[in-house]
Amino acid sequence: MKICITARGETLDSMLDERFGRAEKFIIYETETGEFEAVDNAQNLQAMQGAGVQSAQKVIASGVKILITGHCGPKAYITLKAGGVKVYTGAKDTVKKAIDDYLKGELKEIIAPDVESHW
Repeated sequence: MKICITARGETLDSMLDERFGRAEKFIIYETETGEFEAVDNAQNLQAMQGAGVQSAQKVIASGVKILITGHCGPKAYITLKAGGVKVYTGAKDTVKKAIDDYLKGELKEIIAPDVESHW
């Protein structure tokens, strides 16, 4: 299964980016093989509006089923849910730790956005 983790860099040792829509990178991780790729999100870093929705569309298009991030706003959350992506927030530290915490069942799926728009 493919999962996406918001990151400040391109490796599993990169720090998790707590923002979803304006995350620097997305790490797309395949749980069955351990393979991953970094996807750039630079076009949304300085977006005046729509960063969450555009980022959500990018994640959905990559075939991800799980998103792990620090926080997720309302428009992004609605878009992700419509695309069949489950959202887990509250992750901290590195991408690898976030993956490990998810696989151990230590992260919880959110059922609503956890921050307001333009957080």
